[in-house]
Amino acid sequence: MIDTKKTPERKDVAPENLWAINDLYATDDDCRKDLARLKALAEELSGYAGKLGSDAATLLTYLTKVEEAMLLLNNTINYAARKNDEDTRVGTYQELNGMAMSTYVQLQSATAFETPEIMAIDDETLERFYREEAGLEKYRRYLFNIRRHKDHVLTPAEEKLLAAAGEMMQSPDDIYSKFADADLTFPDVVDKDGNKHHLTQGTYISYMESSDRVLRKSAFEQNYSTWGAYRNTFASILNAQVKSLQFNADARKYGSSLEAALDGTNVPVSVYHNLIEAVHQNMDKMYRYVDLRKKLLGVDELHFYDLYTPLVTGVDKKIPFEQAKQTVYNALAPMGDYYRSILKEGFDNRWIDVYENVGKRSGAYSAGAMVHPYVLLNYTGTLDSQFTLAHEMGHAIHSYLSNKNQPTVYSDYVIFVAEVASTCNEALLMQYLLDRTTDRKERAYLINHFLEQFRTTLYRQTMFAEFEMILGNLNQQGVALTAERMCEEYKKLNHLYFGDGIVLDDLIAYEWERIPHFYYNYYVFQYATGYSAAIALSRKILKEGESAVKDYLQFLSGGCSKDPIDLLKGAGVDMSTPEPVNQALALFGDLLDEMEALMQE
Repeated sequence: MIDTKKTPERKDVAPENLWAINDLYATDDDCRKDLARLKALAEELSGYAGKLGSDAATLLTYLTKVEEAMLLLNNTINYAARKNDEDTRVGTYQELNGMAMSTYVQLQSATAFETPEIMAIDDETLERFYREEAGLEKYRRYLFNIRRHKDHVLTPAEEKLLAAAGEMMQSPDDIYSKFADADLTFPDVVDKDGNKHHLTQGTYISYMESSDRVLRKSAFEQNYSTWGAYRNTFASILNAQVKSLQFNADARKYGSSLEAALDGTNVPVSVYHNLIEAVHQNMDKMYRYVDLRKKLLGVDELHFYDLYTPLVTGVDKKIPFEQAKQTVYNALAPMGDYYRSILKEGFDNRWIDVYENVGKRSGAYSAGAMVHPYVLLNYTGTLDSQFTLAHEMGHAIHSYLSNKNQPTVYSDYVIFVAEVASTCNEALLMQYLLDRTTDRKERAYLINHFLEQFRTTLYRQTMFAEFEMILGNLNQQGVALTAERMCEEYKKLNHLYFGDGIVLDDLIAYEWERIPHFYYNYYVFQYATGYSAAIALSRKILKEGESAVKDYLQFLSGGCSKDPIDLLKGAGVDMSTPEPVNQALALFGDLLDEMEALMQE
């Protein structure tokens, strides 16, 4: 276990706890060689401009080369980004990551003619092409997905210009990451005994989960005071992101940046609005939870630094990483032997970068490289860390199965379904732990954790989604997105989502600054919709067994071969309605009932 009081340099972390990055490329030069190949391929693809509608053979050759470029792009960007995330201070990998992104933009620019030319092929001609070249059938859905955007496609010259602006549009995210992950440092925090602790983005949540209220308060104040000191800078970065999204939406003739974002994955805007409305209709349960938390903690006033500490004390314990892996493996037995064999392969063959080191990217993620997925953790030995392991391996197995069962052109599942597999793993892990405890206090502890998943995933991520929507709407109305306005809107949302039972600490107004997902183009709502779908699917798997698992594995293997709503319908969940959200929140209410009863015994 790594001591959170002293974060090690990467060179001091044991190799078995580092991901096997050399499975992608043996050396940096090998990656650079493929980047050179990709640049040459981009130049070759540009030579097809004006020819895609000429005959079936030319179109097939072009699409085959595009797929080859996709594979090279996946490999090079994964290597460069993973190396950069290992230690964001290292200039070599900042440069390599920049080279990879520049090559990506170059490829987009070189193939900017593709969409308008494919749009220009009439239906009769395209059907004839399919008959003349059987190999084109593989790309039928790919071509359909391009052609369904007909109303939003520009002229070839305009498409090329927009593609060339792609690197510039990535700047807000890049600037944010460099500032937040590499440059931003925090003062030490103190506990009730006056001991100092090193505060980083990686250790912050572990301090917030502490039973030491002095430590929690210190961490909260030092964290958000630091972010608040740079509020104007972060507001400028986020404002640039919002304007970038609106520019793209306007250029492509969408009604809003939200509509443009969701159309990319063919998700109706109504799904976004349904989520927010369903959560608004269930605010009473969150207010009940806030009241219960205040009562069980025995505090006169509940503050935001009291939201993460367990309601049940004396049960939490450090979970060594090896133990966490075994527990997750056991918990996923309902998924069947095949699923768990993939999980074990990931555990045994260093798919995972386990612990925090100085300069390492904060948080956790899974990246679906073709050779195998890569999972970044900052494991701290808490119950939450164990759930994060289950979560990210859900992503990883989703990527593994989609990559294995779909051609490259359809292997990358869309973000709307991305959080389903991860959260389904979490739900099964929770059920496993609940089924194996007979201790009232331990059961209450686990239910508290389950309640927190609802709070942080369904309610909190919906609040984030509403914040994004508000910023987009304000920008579209011409309202200046100053730091003051952002803080004002964010604070109002916290009052709406938590009610009067909590003290609206002024520092909470700065929390939006530390959320990297606001640079992901309306991404966060999918955590909440994915959580709702996952709750439904986990219940289905536990109830129906093998038949439900078979449908679920088909979903995981689907990539983007179907629309996301249809993929989920195939697994047994209809996300075009608010029903899965309402069902999930009904379970939240049931858990509240049980928690209240347990704590009265």
